[in-house]
Amino acid sequence: MEYTRLGQTFRCGNCQTELGVPDAPVEISTAAAFDALTTKSTLPVVVDFWASWCGPCKMFAPEFARAAAANGGRWIAAKVNTEELPQVAQRFAIQAIPTLALFNSGREVARKQGALPGPALERFIAESIR
Repeated sequence: MEYTRLGQTFRCGNCQTELGVPDAPVEISTAAAFDALTTKSTLPVVVDFWASWCGPCKMFAPEFARAAAANGGRWIAAKVNTEELPQVAQRFAIQAIPTLALFNSGREVARKQGALPGPALERFIAESIR
């Protein structure tokens, strides 16, 4: 995906339906995809560092998905499984999960550890994007 063009209007090549910015968390499967998203996106990127064995991560996932759906077009939600991409987790010194990290213009600008209820999650992101 060309993250530098997020926010622009795209249409399906077959049916010409307008395609919007992802309004669900994007699963990041490679370090290269992580780097491309966080450094090239024209929108802020909120990354949920998680693991499949983590109970709080499982409880937090629906809140993160709801916030992503409610804020499509304002920021991009991404998920990084620390078991599958340990090198990314190590590079950002992720010590506990879940950890949220907000990236803007290629830089990490805010971080929050622990599962957050929906309103606290939205508040953290809104205050960090300003």
